[in-house]
Amino acid sequence: MSELALPTPAHLAWAECEVGVIVHHDVQVYEPDYSFRRQWGYSPSPAVFAPTALDTDQWISTAAEAGAKYAVLVAKHCSGFSLWPTGAHDYSVASSPWRGGHGDVVADFFASCARYGLQPGLYASSSCNAYLNVDNPGQPRTGGAEAQARYNAAVLQQLTELWTRYGEVFEIWFDGGTLAPELGGPDIAALLAELQPRAVVFQGPPTCDHLLRWVGNERGEAPEPCWSTTNHLTESDGTIERLAFGIGDPDGRWWAPAESDMPNRDQRKAFQGGWFWRAGDDEYLYSVEHLLERYDLSVGRNSNLLLGMVVDNRGLVPDADCRQFAQFGREVRRRFAQPLASASGRGSGVELALPAPQVIDHVVLSEDQSGGHRIRAWEIEARTPQGSCVLATGSAVGHKQIVRLAPVEVAHLTLRVTSAVGEPLVREVAAYRAG
Repeated sequence: MSELALPTPAHLAWAECEVGVIVHHDVQVYEPDYSFRRQWGYSPSPAVFAPTALDTDQWISTAAEAGAKYAVLVAKHCSGFSLWPTGAHDYSVASSPWRGGHGDVVADFFASCARYGLQPGLYASSSCNAYLNVDNPGQPRTGGAEAQARYNAAVLQQLTELWTRYGEVFEIWFDGGTLAPELGGPDIAALLAELQPRAVVFQGPPTCDHLLRWVGNERGEAPEPCWSTTNHLTESDGTIERLAFGIGDPDGRWWAPAESDMPNRDQRKAFQGGWFWRAGDDEYLYSVEHLLERYDLSVGRNSNLLLGMVVDNRGLVPDADCRQFAQFGREVRRRFAQPLASASGRGSGVELALPAPQVIDHVVLSEDQSGGHRIRAWEIEARTPQGSCVLATGSAVGHKQIVRLAPVEVAHLTLRVTSAVGEPLVREVAAYRAG
């Protein structure tokens, strides 16, 4: 067997989570006309940040109802406003009226994650900070090497604060990647290795141990196939789709599975792509059926689904969003909580006998990823009242493949691996009646 790229334990733990949320809350929630690229050189006063009821327990309990197992807080987006009292500059919650300047959203967020059993993640863009006059890909607009050195110091100070004050970080998000030291950027990889060596890292430096890649769109849709291995790492801010990013390569050198992010509000109509709250945008919430389809097209295609969660000017997830998240979580659990039958095994054929002939509409496959991407092609054969037939074929399996079927009565299923590298390791074949 040729040598395959293998996941780390951190990768495997991340894949088990399947669903997460990413929480956006920034100054444009309070000053919706603000657009940093259109108003370069202007920053809203930190005094605008004045939520009256900010409650991270409400955020995280809502995420838990949706079935999320991890949450990523956008601690600093492109405005540069920081949701913790940073020592790098004055543009943070420490200069706001919220809690008299003594609040710390990041600390509250970590405490809430611990309370509700979610793994905490952090987004802190290193490539864009309007307050410090820096835009993608991380180079100051003026000031040359001296300005870049000052900015690098600020980035490393802020990341050190975030990665030392609050505990272990499950996932670290670098939207737009990072500027490499050889191009003048800060040495983020070394800091990660020192301070958060077990975190999975979305679009981080290529030398990181537990990399994730962008799926190539912000629609919550992985391609078919979607391999966890790749020869091409991603550095994109999500403004332009890169559909080829998601496919990967079964023989790729890096184990860097794709994460499928999407807002929970219509990205074409809602405020700033649906990632941030604006009054009157509740009508743009995606339907629960749309989110369920996205679940099948992300989690069901060997990816994790990362759902956007907006926070309003009270500091709360809006009521309509809470209902949407709760309904989504209930329906996923209803559909997939209990299979009609399941089996596992090694080798080219795994048999699944149902207790009695039953109508099914989904088959869920899972590979033991600790051995790498061994399964390269497969088919599902069924014994029906009309005789034997092939219900579905495919290539990648990975952590999970959700195979949607027209309802069909079956008594017996066989997962037949038709191409493999080494001995196939089938973690599960499971049949469901989810409709």
